[in-house]
Amino acid sequence: MENRPAQTAVGPTVIVAVEQYEEHPVLRDELARRFLPASAKIMVALTRWRPVRRWMVNAMEKKMPGMWASFLCRKRYIDDRLRDSTAAGLEAIVILGAGLDTRAYRLPAIARARVFEVDLPENIEVKRTLLQKVYGAVPGHVTLVPVDFETQDLGDTLASHGYDVTSRTFFIWEGVTMYLTEDGVRATLAFLAGTSPGSRLVFTHLPQDFLDGKAFYGSEALYQQYKIKRGLWRFGIDPDRVPEFLAEYGWRVIEQPTAEDFAARYVTPTGRDKPVSQLERSVCAERM
Repeated sequence: MENRPAQTAVGPTVIVAVEQYEEHPVLRDELARRFLPASAKIMVALTRWRPVRRWMVNAMEKKMPGMWASFLCRKRYIDDRLRDSTAAGLEAIVILGAGLDTRAYRLPAIARARVFEVDLPENIEVKRTLLQKVYGAVPGHVTLVPVDFETQDLGDTLASHGYDVTSRTFFIWEGVTMYLTEDGVRATLAFLAGTSPGSRLVFTHLPQDFLDGKAFYGSEALYQQYKIKRGLWRFGIDPDRVPEFLAEYGWRVIEQPTAEDFAARYVTPTGRDKPVSQLERSVCAERM
């Protein structure tokens, strides 16, 4: 089977690494480049020159309008909600589909909480090797948890690695749900239904009408590649149905920011005029 997260994690991390050469980046992440494979590091290094950087951004914008800023904004949004929640006293952070995520290592607030990075076994081994190269070992506040969301029990696996389901937790589920079946999504939500009240969740999803081929949001090329050609994108949901869907599992929606919200909060303050795609949606919710 194709290693989906491993193949799709590099692209967004490259975008974040390239963004660091901007005078006013949407997201600050000096670790992103260090977490990339060697070939990607070379490509990113070339973008320190503005013409090369503009060429890369424009090439992506031509194929996937608004997705460059969308990736950056979703990450910045999750960072902001995570800082808010840790300041309010959350005790643990669980990153579902961690991939090349750098949050556990670059955000000071996280170092005071227990962090569980969850991903497919082969991706966890890649992350373990990477952390050993960067830090000499997996940092003590981080636990790597190998699991297959489709075939294994997430709750049992987390518990076997020391996660206490009664701890108030911030869950990050970024760029993952579209790769799962509905059964896989519901299995994860069934675990989340048993977590501590007051816990927080931020996740991203695709709208159902995109997967149905009824609306492309300027991203028909992505639809053809990931839905039709490769068959990787399988789950979507109508944004209007999200509150009802989460309520089945004891969660209430706090916010569903729009592309316009992201542009106003994160892009406009940089002084750049970049479009933000409406394709991938972000949701912040709280366990009732």
